Amino acid sequence: MTIAEIRKTTEAKMDQSIAAFQHNLTKIRTGRANPGMLDTVQVDYYGTSVPISQVANVSLLDARTISVQPWEKGMGPKIEKAIRESDLGLNPASMGDLIRVPLPPMSEERRKEMTKLVRHEGENAKIAVRSLRRDGNEAVKKLVKDKQASEDEHKRAEADIQKVTDRHVIAIDQMVASKEQEILAV
Repeated sequence: MTIAEIRKTTEAKMDQSIAAFQHNLTKIRTGRANPGMLDTVQVDYYGTSVPISQVANVSLLDARTISVQPWEKGMGPKIEKAIRESDLGLNPASMGDLIRVPLPPMSEERRKEMTKLVRHEGENAKIAVRSLRRDGNEAVKKLVKDKQASEDEHKRAEADIQKVTDRHVIAIDQMVASKEQEILAV
């Protein structure tokens, strides 16, 4: 493996960490409804636990209401129960075949809890990026030790990997800041 390949691999893994962080942010509740909030809800489907998106159509009715339309008649009560028992604190209401999931307005205290959760997720993402930086630097050091790269190339590669790391950390900080603004907006 060459230094360029190590750098490219490290950057690709950092991009994956950012994507995972972004996905985690969609699960964190803001004041508005988001169909992605129900992605973590698992429904019992003939003895198998499956994501809600595999047994129903999840969409928005308005800014504060998510609608869940089961694909099978008998799934309504099971989906309703799964949403109610999830740790999201939501109370679905059945209206015939359609399940409405209204989002209660968030209190100031709950908004502050959510911003702490966002910061914690951001910190975890930064830790992941930094550990990838360490792995990349160790791979470059191994090349130098095996006499496949020079000391100058080693220093240049470390500087490049640091620049990539800094860019990813800044991106994480920006995502945290925008999500906090979204949560605190009333």
